[in-house]
Amino acid sequence: MALIVQKFGGTSVADADRIREVADQVARNVRHGNQVILVISAMGKETDELLRLAGDVARLRPGREMDMLITAGERKAIALVAMALADKGLDAVSFTGSQIGFITDTNHMNAKILEVRPERLREALERGQVPVVAGAQGVSTDRDVTFLGRGGSDTTAVAIAHVMAADVCELYTDVSGVYSADPRLVPGARRMAEVTFDELLEMTATGCPKPAMRSVEFARSYGVTLHVRSAFTWEPGTWVREETRESAVEEASVIAVTHDTSDAKVTVERVADHPGVAASLFRRLAERGVNVDMIVQNVSLSGHTDISFTVPQDSFAESLATCRSMLGDLGAKDVTGDEAVGKVSIVGSGMKSDPGVAARMFEALGAAGVNIEMISTSPIRTSCVVRRDQVETAVQVLHQAFDLDA
Repeated sequence: MALIVQKFGGTSVADADRIREVADQVARNVRHGNQVILVISAMGKETDELLRLAGDVARLRPGREMDMLITAGERKAIALVAMALADKGLDAVSFTGSQIGFITDTNHMNAKILEVRPERLREALERGQVPVVAGAQGVSTDRDVTFLGRGGSDTTAVAIAHVMAADVCELYTDVSGVYSADPRLVPGARRMAEVTFDELLEMTATGCPKPAMRSVEFARSYGVTLHVRSAFTWEPGTWVREETRESAVEEASVIAVTHDTSDAKVTVERVADHPGVAASLFRRLAERGVNVDMIVQNVSLSGHTDISFTVPQDSFAESLATCRSMLGDLGAKDVTGDEAVGKVSIVGSGMKSDPGVAARMFEALGAAGVNIEMISTSPIRTSCVVRRDQVETAVQVLHQAFDLDA
């Protein structure tokens, strides 16, 4: 008998028909002798609708009240799923994040898990029940309801799998696994049978939308085996684990091409080239809550240099304002911004032993007329900032250049 944690995303429980499909699948697992813990997201686009309503009601939206509002979507969904399971003859019981023992910090809208107290989960399983847990929520150390942020249901599922020592954490979504590129851009993109934690972490950090990057970090830290699969076809998906892929061949150094068009570029021109100047700039940005990604500093000329970096678009205005307020402190001339950029990346564990990967990437982009504005690397990833209107071309030519087509 296996203990399986199954997380179902919003599209998987979007309506009554989908909820009944989920109940059928859970019933099949239970009939095969498995214990199942469910983690459920809000139905369909309900979270987006709640955010829209909040915007219609008020300009001032306190974080505590936003968390109370947003987490209502998951509470509605778990009750409906538990009812559907009962209709299949299963003894199911729904739990909110606070009822199941998710203790978080006090950071509303993006709370972090501090502790999980799974006693009620264990008791429910011992009674032969199917626990149905609301994803992406908990209770803070101040005893307020908290929201774990976008993708928080993935993190909830992985955390439960860890504390309950589950055999696997299955993340059900609207795609059948992790692909070598976005199938909407590359029709020949292939579903990968397995990837390593490090590879998937790099992919989610550079634009792969599912699963949530935070959940992959958690799974890697605690060795939780993941299975990313479709709630529409129920076919086997992509396994994510620590060990090297058994099917890997040495020359397959690149396994995926990812892209991201959600960033903007900021350039601080002619910064005084003195020790501590860059530190003061990025410390101030951090204090303003700006998450900086790629950073490039030019070679110093006449005691001055340019510093360029990328930030999320929703932090773009704050980044420009912060940098402009520091021009005097930095001894800089000006600050410019560019929102018409995108990032394309290649990922693969074999890259660290293949010295020709970067050259092949740059050659492919150059032959397609794609100009590279910034470059960032890790042992298993190379990323390039290009014009946003060239991102699709860049993804397609790189997917072909590294023979990733199905």
